[in-house]
Formats: sequence, C-alpha cells, structure tokens
Amino acid sequence: MEVLTETARMKEWSRACREGGENVGLVPTMGYLHEGHLSLIRHCRSENERVVVSIFVNPTQFGPNEDLARYPRDPEADFTKCEALGVDAIFMPDVKEIYRPGFQTYVMVEEVSRTMCGAARPGHFRGVATVVLKLFNIVAPSAAYFGNKDYQQLQVIRTMVRDLDLDVRIEPCETVREHDGLAMSSRNAYLSPAERKQALCLYQALMEAQRLFANGERQPKQLLQAMSDRIDRERDAVVDYISLVHPETLRDLEEMNDGALAALAVKIGRTRLIDNMLLDARQPSEPCPGQMTQ
Repeated sequence: MEVLTETARMKEWSRACREGGENVGLVPTMGYLHEGHLSLIRHCRSENERVVVSIFVNPTQFGPNEDLARYPRDPEADFTKCEALGVDAIFMPDVKEIYRPGFQTYVMVEEVSRTMCGAARPGHFRGVATVVLKLFNIVAPSAAYFGNKDYQQLQVIRTMVRDLDLDVRIEPCETVREHDGLAMSSRNAYLSPAERKQALCLYQALMEAQRLFANGERQPKQLLQAMSDRIDRERDAVVDYISLVHPETLRDLEEMNDGALAALAVKIGRTRLIDNMLLDARQPSEPCPGQMTQ
C-alpha cells in the first residue's frame, strides 16, 4: 500500500493503473475510519482492480464555529485498517496541496443543497462539492463510493456528476449501524456515555415514523410531530431540523408516498448528528433495537 501526499504523484499513480487496463475505485473520507467507512472500502474492493482511499479533513466544508480543529484524527490506525482490507493507495494531501495560494474556484450545486444541512450549515455543500470534484480530477476513478447516511451529500454529488458530465459512477452504500441502531459516525467519538444513550433517539425517531407510515399514516405533519416528540424526551437533545422530503429533489413533501425520505439532524450536547431513512409501507413496523418505553 502506498501513501501519496502530492497531487502530481497521485495523478501519475492512477494514470499508470488505467493505462495498464485496471479500474480505479475511490472511497473519499475525512479519516478516523470506522466500520461504515470499511464497508465502503470492501464494496469498492469487490468491484475494482485498484482501490484508493482519500483521507482529507476538508476545511472548506466547516463553518466558523464548527469542529474543524477538534475533528478526530488517527492516521496510523487508518493506515492499518486500509492495509488489512487490501487498499492499494491512500491519498492524504496537506491542505495547501488541495487549496494552493490564490485558490478562488468553488462548485455550487444549487437546489439540492438549499434544504436540511444546506440550510443549517451555509457554505457546507459548496466545500463538499468543490473538494469531491478536485478528488475526481486528481484520482480519475471509474467509480466512487459514498454512504447513504450522508444522504444529502450523496444527492449533491450525484447532481454535480450529472450536470457536469463527469465520467465517474457514483455507488451509494447502505448506512452501517451499531447493534442498537445508532448510525456509525466519526463524531460519535465525541459523545459521553450518557450522551451516547441519548443519541439513540435519532434512529428511534426514524423508526417511529416508519412504524406510523407502515400502519397507514400519510400526513407529513403527524409523522414530523411523532419524530419531534421522540427527540424531545432526551434532556440534552436539540433539534436542528426534522424533514420529510422527496428522495431526489429533497424538497419538503405535502403528500406522502413510498420512498419519502425522513431525515433529521440533532445536537446531543455539543455533538451534531444526522440520520435518515427511506420510508417503505411494505416494511414491518416492529420496534427498533434499544427502543425505550414509558
């Protein structure tokens, strides 16, 4: 496994692979790898001759008062995990390698970035789209792998690829959860034991919406209220947003249909967590793991 830190070297490495007839798959990450990331790498490994994992904490997608400085990092552990899964190359550039002096070109994906996290974190998706486009240009992968947990990010990238005619296939992968349903996230490391228990409310709120939907509820207001009520039971939980949106346009829904996306962002103490679920009337409405009762 090679660890590449320079853009020019990464381009050379990828070009040599492609000229040799090998597909290159890319898993973009900000490091501090967990099982969710590893599932993306496994998926990538199964479909490509060569696997590249990028590790880059992208400053342009963090707001002024967000957690850029304290975002968890453990490169040595990341290298060990990647090597164990047969990753061929890690691209780990310095910030100055990606944003050279005088950098002034950014990518804006307009409509799908307006709602949800886009509304709560102005400029976030401008940073995401810009760095992902740069990674695509540097690595030139035939396919790139993203998790459904960051659903809005996935839609922003899909839209950018479509609109700019990029020659890369976007492969979405299922959200990986802990045994009790909490979506895996690098930011889970911030949670105290008490906050970790309270964080289950995100998944439980989504499962309550799924239960009601499977039982015939079709009023968005009722589903939103049920999710809000579940979050409000936790002392340290503060809702950022709770939304029911079209899965492609991410516009708020006035009428419910199968495949509607329930999405939410909640602060547990100082930690902002996100989660989502596509509602499906055919799925059973069983209690979720760790469901609290009163």
